[in-house]
Amino acid sequence: MEKLIEILEELQPEVDYESCENLVDGRYLDSLTILALISEIENNFGVLVPAVEIIPSNFNSVKKIWELIERLKEEE
Repeated sequence: MEKLIEILEELQPEVDYESCENLVDGRYLDSLTILALISEIENNFGVLVPAVEIIPSNFNSVKKIWELIERLKEEE
């Protein structure tokens, strides 16, 4: 999960990812940042994020993003 936080901090450095649970709903991550994040997730974690998984609830917190990554790893 540390690598995920590093990626997020590179994309959007002024957010406290440890405690924030409304990254999308609070507009800390916009659509372009999410697309860049998905690219980084795919490159760094070896998973493909299908379009059906690109929903706010999957990206509202580091915990939810990590759960998505773990789920996608299991499905491969």
